[in-house]
Amino acid sequence: MPFRVSEIQPTPNPNAAKFVLDRQVSPQPTSFFNAAAAQDHPLAKKLFAIDGVASLLFLGDFITVNKQPNVSWDDIAKSVRNVLEKA
Repeated sequence: MPFRVSEIQPTPNPNAAKFVLDRQVSPQPTSFFNAAAAQDHPLAKKLFAIDGVASLLFLGDFITVNKQPNVSWDDIAKSVRNVLEKA
């Protein structure tokens, strides 16, 4: 079932952004520090397919996406939103 992204919030880390969703994605913190760790989680696997995604945190109604420093948010944010809205 797709998610609706209600807002994208900056974090103190310029390489991380919080994607706030319309419903819960995970009842407890679930971290993926690399693509290999996400192989058994379909949504995380799709997010890691986006060029520049470095790590993910799922918790409650949000996903924090960490990007590689050499990639801009303009390049990643739209792709993350598209993945979530088609999940």
